[in-house]
Formats: sequence, C-alpha cells, structure tokens
Amino acid sequence: MFPYRTRILQLLVWAAAFGWGVSIVGTLLPWEWMEFVLQGMGKSCVTDDPMIRYHFRMATGGWSIIGFLYLCCALNPRKYASMLPLLAWGALFEGVILLIHGLALGLAAFPFLGDVAFCFVTGGGILLCTTKNAAP
Repeated sequence: MFPYRTRILQLLVWAAAFGWGVSIVGTLLPWEWMEFVLQGMGKSCVTDDPMIRYHFRMATGGWSIIGFLYLCCALNPRKYASMLPLLAWGALFEGVILLIHGLALGLAAFPFLGDVAFCFVTGGGILLCTTKNAAP
C-alpha cells in the first residue's frame, strides 16, 4: 500500500478547492478590474457586452460553488469522501472540454494549457487516490 496516498489526496483536494474557489474573485470584483485581470491572462479586446459580463459572472459563480464543494471535502474528508470521485470526474470532463476548445480556437499555451493540466492532475490524482483501501 502506498503510505502517502492519503496525504497526496489531501493536497490534491486542497489544491482543487483553491483552484476552483479562486473564481469567487471574478464574481466579486468590479468589471473594470476584471477587464484588467483578463487582459493579463491573454484577453485581447475589450468589449462592453452585457451578455458577456453576465455569462462571465455566471461561470465564475458556478466555479466558485465547485471550489466550495472541494473545500467541504478538504475540511471534513470522512463526511464527504463519497463526493470526491464525482468531483474528480467533473474536473476531468472540464479538462477535456478545455483541451478540445482551446486547440480548436488556436489559443496560446498560457493560460489554457495550465487550466487543462490543473483539471487533469487534480481530477486524475484524486481518482487514483480514492479507493476503498485509501479513504481519508
């Protein structure tokens, strides 16, 4: 049995909680600040389309909820252990979506490949670490 499996699982769950949960910043900051942040992440044009703003806030709100669910798992791993595989499969699914569309859109490697790697590492790692013998 791999003796550090539980520690690695904890690290991956905390990383996922932070990585998904940081999206709350996109929900709370004024739009003008988010425009600046998005330009630093590769956004090339500034648009003031209300639907883009709405969908951005909707997406960041959803990602924040996922981060909160990972946080629940990190804070109380025994109680929420059964939820981890579902969250992990969701992360892998998101990674596949990002990879397909990032390649199809011809996006630059930063930040899209980092997002893909984050989804694959956290999702795949959590799945590898969550077995009946290695439950936290």
